[in-house]
Amino acid sequence: MIPFSQYMNEWLYAKDGYYASMPEIGKKGDFATSATTSMFFGGTIAKRLISVIESGFLSKNCAVVEIGAHRGYMSADIAQFIYTLKPSLLESLTFVIIEPLEKIRAEQKKYLKESFGEAVKFHWFKSLKEFSAKEAFVVANELFDAFTCEVVKDGQMLYMSDNNPIFDNMDKETQKLCGRYNIAKGEIAKGYEEFALDLSNSVQKCEFITFDYGQKEPRGDISLRIYSAHKTYPFFSLTDYAKSKRVKNLSLKSLYKKSDLTYDVNFLHLKDAFRNAGFEERAFCKQANALVEFGLIDLLEILKNSVKESEYRMELGKAIQLIDPSFLGERFNMMRFEKA
Repeated sequence: MIPFSQYMNEWLYAKDGYYASMPEIGKKGDFATSATTSMFFGGTIAKRLISVIESGFLSKNCAVVEIGAHRGYMSADIAQFIYTLKPSLLESLTFVIIEPLEKIRAEQKKYLKESFGEAVKFHWFKSLKEFSAKEAFVVANELFDAFTCEVVKDGQMLYMSDNNPIFDNMDKETQKLCGRYNIAKGEIAKGYEEFALDLSNSVQKCEFITFDYGQKEPRGDISLRIYSAHKTYPFFSLTDYAKSKRVKNLSLKSLYKKSDLTYDVNFLHLKDAFRNAGFEERAFCKQANALVEFGLIDLLEILKNSVKESEYRMELGKAIQLIDPSFLGERFNMMRFEKA
């Protein structure tokens, strides 16, 4: 019997785990992300970076860092839009990807080499502990929902035994976090504090932007779920806890390490971790509001004036999904921190 966080770590991050297998993301995969939906997600972040540099908060010599980059689509889009909007910055910026898994690093290097050749140089680090910079613009998309967690209910926490869930005694650390955030039922993320401290120790001055699904306050329920072939399964619907509601012909054993396992982010917990590490929260809003504020509409106007109508309409359709309230625009939140 092992704590759920250990089980989740094996599911996602073991050598034969889900992420190590480089799962396809997008229409052919288990789920889509903003970065795979439209190049304007990375493009809008590039515009935000340029604004931060022009405001004087960061210099033109800062590092541009992505954490949790999968194949590197967003990093590539950021670099491409910088070339379009302010190409002189490519001569001074340093592009960095933090990626602990060797197989994923290899895929990123291959994709970015095919995209830019030697025109844009990227640097890789296995962890934030290996990276350091005086100034950095750091971005993460759907990173914190992939941190391992404990699952709690009625004063107990979840353990797993051969893919079977068992609620039993809660450890002291989880008990303390439950009390701090008044969580009687739900997920307790593991590792936010260490991540925020590592980032703070790595950079002297920083803007950090993250996009993820979740709420500013604990939701008061268990959100743990599995994504497989664009279908969503509540975790316990694949166990005997579901009883008559159990999903037929599927089990945890059949999906173990072969599908995505995730949960809603508690942004209050995330905010506390970053605040205690020396950061200040500067903004929290829906993804739609953030992308519009960062300049998505301006970028679409530039595209409209530079390509054929058919190409514009195709890219517009993809970009609209980023801010569509029924798709990504309202489901995801953006939180922005500064360390000055």
